[in-house]
Amino acid sequence: MATEEFLLPRSRLANERLHAMIPGGAHTYAKGDDQYPENLAPVISHGHGAHVWDIDGNRYVEYGSGLRSVSLGHAHPRVNEAVRRELDRGGNFVRPSIVEVEAAERFLATVETAEMVKFAKNGSDATTAAVRLARAATGRPRVAICADHPFFSVDDWFIGTTPMSAGVPAATNELTVAFPYGDLAATEELLTRYRDEVACLILEPATHTEPPPGYLEGLRELADRYGCVLVFDEMITGFRWSEAGAQGLYGVVPDLSTFGKALGNGFAVSALAGRRDLMELGGLRHSGDRVFLLSTTHGAETHSLAAAMAVQTIYAEEGVTARLHALGERLAAGVRGAAASTGVGDHIVVRGRASNLVFATLDENGQPSQRYRTLFLRRLLAGGVLAPSFVVSSALSDADIEHTVDVVAQACAEYRKALDAADPTPWLAGRPVKPVFRRLA
Repeated sequence: MATEEFLLPRSRLANERLHAMIPGGAHTYAKGDDQYPENLAPVISHGHGAHVWDIDGNRYVEYGSGLRSVSLGHAHPRVNEAVRRELDRGGNFVRPSIVEVEAAERFLATVETAEMVKFAKNGSDATTAAVRLARAATGRPRVAICADHPFFSVDDWFIGTTPMSAGVPAATNELTVAFPYGDLAATEELLTRYRDEVACLILEPATHTEPPPGYLEGLRELADRYGCVLVFDEMITGFRWSEAGAQGLYGVVPDLSTFGKALGNGFAVSALAGRRDLMELGGLRHSGDRVFLLSTTHGAETHSLAAAMAVQTIYAEEGVTARLHALGERLAAGVRGAAASTGVGDHIVVRGRASNLVFATLDENGQPSQRYRTLFLRRLLAGGVLAPSFVVSSALSDADIEHTVDVVAQACAEYRKALDAADPTPWLAGRPVKPVFRRLA
């Protein structure tokens, strides 16, 4: 068991206040205190670079910043300065701002495979707009989602497929079907079974596994042959795989794609981009039925668009994507080395592209375990590492990586003791952490 007790009394009280007023105690389920060991969910005071401070006064090296959105580090000076310039000029007008023109030009120069773009505030609006556009363009009702990817939207067409489907009509659920990642034969079987019914295939082009050789090209061919729209959800892969996303790295062009997260370095901005003939269905310069594509009051808020332009400039000028990969490779090597040296290399497993690392915590039988995850997170928090994942930001220093690996090594030593006991319970000090998607609260 841990030899020192790590307590967060102020955070604990703040979490109670959060639950009293906010359903779930957070505005994003993945940020909920159920995702952390009991009474050890820090409430953040502020952040700078790769570090955050909680209201109890503890400083952490932070990973997965802003659910992968803050890839340059908190309060990045060049992003803040770009935003600051717009704040004194007004943020939202009754007509488009010239900033909207500049932001669209900058985005389309970065993601050269797209011909038009429309900005919004969150990823769900963008993915749902892509689905609606695909249905309008094809006249088909069904949406085919990749079953192996965890999240696409808060809207009914996706949430109805999860364990948290309460409130979604069964008739809506019936219109969403699923295909497995990496399996072209199964996808073709699905398209054959629902011939002329599937409006689109939507997937993340890559996650913790790289696409098998020829897979994305094969999906492109299937979409063309069966007359459906190919949609890449690039919320995570955008900028972390390349400045132009996975489509820019792998050279496969989707019909539509959605971006967000890293696009604004924490500022609220997302984008739907794609072929002109499809996107223009949501515009005014055609004679067909109008598609209510995206129309949001705050979608073109100028300071968020300024942040997005600054982010794209920084990525291009400073080689940020390459730095993310280099930092991730160093972190992964360190964590794997620490795990192997303490005899838990088969139980704490680092996965994913170097710029987007996650970890699995496996029990004595090699099965995923929320109890062992709890043990691991407790030790990391006590050592000043806030890491629901190992997703890096470019603000991390060599010293941050070294400190993280040192703390991981301490956590691995405790992990080994729990494995030897075949019971991590004495190390938990409370209920285990819980998965985000579950049927019961």
